[in-house]
Amino acid sequence: MRLAVFVCLLAAVYAATSTEGLYDLVKRRLPGHCDGFIFIVEDQARSNSSELANDEYSISTSANGSIAITGNSLSALSTGLRRYLTDVANVDIYWFIDNRLDEVVSPLPRPRDTITGTSIVPWRYYFNTVTFSYTTPFWSWSDWELELDWLALHGVNLPLAWVGFEKILLDVFQSINLTTAEIIPFFSGPAFQAWNRFGNIQGSWGGELPLQWIDSQFELQQKILTRMLELGMTPILPAFTGFVPRALLDVYPDATVVNGSQWEDFPVEYTNTTFLEPSDALFTELQNQVITKQIEYYGNITQFYTLDQYNENDPFSGDLEYLHNVTHGTWQSIKSANPAAVWVMQGWLFTSNKDFWTNERIEAYLSGVEEDEDMLVLDLFSESEPQWQRTNSYFGKPWIWNMLHNYGGNMGLYGQISNVTINPIEALANSSSLVGFGLTPEGQGGNEIMYKLLLDQAWQTTPIDTVAYFQDWVHTRYAGYNNTVPKELYTAWELLRISAYNNTNLTSNAVPKAIFELAPNITRLTGRTGHHPTTVNYDPEDVVEAWRQMYQAATCDPNLWSHPAYTHDLVDVTRQVYSNAFLASYTSLIATWSSSSNSTTPSSLVPHISTLTTLLTSLSTLLSTLPQFSLTPWLLSARALAPPHTPITPIAIADLYEYNARNQITQWGPGGEINDYASKSWGGLVGDYYLPRWQAFLGYLASVSPEAYEHAAAREAVVPVERAFQEVGTGLGMRERGEGGSVREVEEGVVVPGLRELGVL
Repeated sequence: MRLAVFVCLLAAVYAATSTEGLYDLVKRRLPGHCDGFIFIVEDQARSNSSELANDEYSISTSANGSIAITGNSLSALSTGLRRYLTDVANVDIYWFIDNRLDEVVSPLPRPRDTITGTSIVPWRYYFNTVTFSYTTPFWSWSDWELELDWLALHGVNLPLAWVGFEKILLDVFQSINLTTAEIIPFFSGPAFQAWNRFGNIQGSWGGELPLQWIDSQFELQQKILTRMLELGMTPILPAFTGFVPRALLDVYPDATVVNGSQWEDFPVEYTNTTFLEPSDALFTELQNQVITKQIEYYGNITQFYTLDQYNENDPFSGDLEYLHNVTHGTWQSIKSANPAAVWVMQGWLFTSNKDFWTNERIEAYLSGVEEDEDMLVLDLFSESEPQWQRTNSYFGKPWIWNMLHNYGGNMGLYGQISNVTINPIEALANSSSLVGFGLTPEGQGGNEIMYKLLLDQAWQTTPIDTVAYFQDWVHTRYAGYNNTVPKELYTAWELLRISAYNNTNLTSNAVPKAIFELAPNITRLTGRTGHHPTTVNYDPEDVVEAWRQMYQAATCDPNLWSHPAYTHDLVDVTRQVYSNAFLASYTSLIATWSSSSNSTTPSSLVPHISTLTTLLTSLSTLLSTLPQFSLTPWLLSARALAPPHTPITPIAIADLYEYNARNQITQWGPGGEINDYASKSWGGLVGDYYLPRWQAFLGYLASVSPEAYEHAAAREAVVPVERAFQEVGTGLGMRERGEGGSVREVEEGVVVPGLRELGVL
């Protein structure tokens, strides 16, 4: 055992200094230029991740004409590689439209002078715990390969690595004489495991988590960790939180446990999770086994361990000594398992449950970790609700400034360009314990420019000029080396920069929802603020004009219709135009209906209803032209993770995975406990779910006067649609049914005529 760990440790050290992983990245993404780059690690000492030193790189032309990138870490080298590709070769790698790096010209263009870069923070963090449920639960290895290459090229060197943790827990719980039959009912389904790990929920509605899932995700985690190390990243692995199966008390009746609070009105059988107190010796034993087991399986590859005990659940007691003792016991358990361990904690609890977490309680809780360097706090929502100021920089604990931006994978156009450029620079000047910038989206749902912007800010000492940044984005995204871009695209993105991406009204502080994604109602849809706003804090005409400019660009250069970035962006902006138009049309409908006192539908209501249903029908057709805007890949990727159907592995496993996928983006819970939280503007979902809901609601609305309206009756009309969608095998999207067409065909044949008829254009 000890020899195996030592060999794994040597392998980890080698991976942190070997440039082989970067050459492999070039082979994957620029296969025609495998010999075109030279990577040199100049300062081997910097590869020791315990050193808090900033990264540095330089880019030049070597004597043989290759592009030479030198740096003091692998992360510095990969960042330098992207800097060369974007600034010199004018290509980049993106979400959704995949790799564009292979479009670089040959021979490789040479930099005119030596290019240098230095990070202003040692750590660049990525992932929210719930990203692993809202975005990645059904990812294949090829999906992860693209993600990890994107992270490396953007300088991320401290990513969360949650995949496959159920295998560790299963092994550990079995070692203390819990049976598999007692453990499995504790785990949640594939799309909800983040909240099981948080201790918010337990169990799986729709069927128990299969052992096949646990084993396959464990195998995937091994690949992910190997690649992270090859690319110079230090993974953050899970620690034991204290949440245990209820059956633990049958084996250890004297264990010191408390039960968490009911979360989001879930039935008690799925919440009130059992929490083993850190003061119990069994807690330390389980912590030791969890960390040791991961070292056994993965090697001694990190000192960072994520552990969140009170995510949206208040502690058993607010007593200051109790809070201090909880963290002290937890800290000691981690350090006993790995003396080099650093406890990584999401600071979300101080935002979400701020009524409980007074500064006095926060200080008491954090003080349990007596060595400041043994904890790293993620200020999870720094751009909108920063906690570091009110907590005096978390009372001295190292912390990371993060942009959360997105809740539940919602898809509206949104950003805070000033807050993510100016604020982190100001924080760095005012907090000596700030050690990193990071991204913590609940879902990786779009608006990629905002995520690139913050990661690039980690290499600039002054706030980035967003005017120039957006211009460079347009050129690199659409042009390539020495090509031109229609001026209309620059105009379109400048309009988006000053409108959708420049929110300064932080009553609405995250990506907005389209109201058609919400359960229909006559109230509580418009004017929503907070984390799931429906307010539009810009002039909608700016986005309409941005769409006009984008559409006009293709008349100047018809080749754009075959350009993946252009078609993606045009569909995305069109989606926002439709969302805003639906909001305006709904408002008109309700105003017209509310002014009527007749018992029958006034004739003036009919065109409003027609407008709303036409908008949804047309939008679903458009969204289904591209897989990244379609429901189908989400469902098929879930089913694909089930084993092949045989008498031994029944199709029920695939059905369970698909049910999880469907339930999360709609009802989110066995009885719709968090209905529409993770809603998506996806083709197939818009046409097969939102449209029928609205048709049912509008049918009821048209049959009653305002005086006769009953909310319960309106819901009664809609609920059958919501329940029917939970059934597997339905609503796979329009593309698979042979409808729709290309982006160009739909934009020209459906969108333009429709928007003109509606008076939007």
